[in-house]
Amino acid sequence: MALNRHSTYPLIFLANRDEYYERPSAPAHFWEEAPAVLAGKDLRAGGTWLGISKNGRIAAVTNYRDPSSIKENAPSRGRLVSEFLFGNREPLECLDILKKDASRYNGFNLILGEKDRLYWYSNRGHRVLLMKPGIYGLSNHLLDTPWPKVARGKAALTRLLSRQADPSMRELFRILADRTPADDASLPHTGVGLEWESILSPIFINSPLYGTRSSTVLLIDAGNRVTFMEKTFNGDLDQPRIARHEFVIDAS
Repeated sequence: MALNRHSTYPLIFLANRDEYYERPSAPAHFWEEAPAVLAGKDLRAGGTWLGISKNGRIAAVTNYRDPSSIKENAPSRGRLVSEFLFGNREPLECLDILKKDASRYNGFNLILGEKDRLYWYSNRGHRVLLMKPGIYGLSNHLLDTPWPKVARGKAALTRLLSRQADPSMRELFRILADRTPADDASLPHTGVGLEWESILSPIFINSPLYGTRSSTVLLIDAGNRVTFMEKTFNGDLDQPRIARHEFVIDAS
């Protein structure tokens, strides 16, 4: 993610959603029960992993990988995203409420706010961070933890923005499509074993049971025009379903 680091796009948000292939979900769309919200939908628990509303509310969640602490009956982390997008509370108010209840959830990272005022919070980090202008990376540990995939993504986005005044969708999606695995010596140790650490180490994950289900590029320009483009992979990595949505944020 590049926040206030580009003259045309104050926000450039790149995201891969990794999940078990068997878990049912719907591609990004404007929800029938909340027509101002654009997001994919987890059809099992009802939440989402990334979305934006027409009035400019933005939220995204990643899991914090720690299998030793999994609670089988914990509430859905995807609901944290959809509830923020549906609501009208200020971001800090939402986070203050969440912190009191955060231990009920399995580990998560949450980014929420608006284009120029985004916050990061994790129930494993236990602090709220106002994100200053910069280039950020987030996987399944804390913000900017230098896992190989995080370092590769941040470096690739930095290079792209330094050489392209108007970064193309093709090049932005190329960053998300990187399947380069980390070498064993660079792998984190999160409790899933060496084989799975390696499988999960690329930016784009591909394995028989689990992998990258969708790739999304979200751009917001200086005039508050939103471009939301998503590639959804349904078993054929070479023929993704592509959706593109554009609108201007209603700041009234």
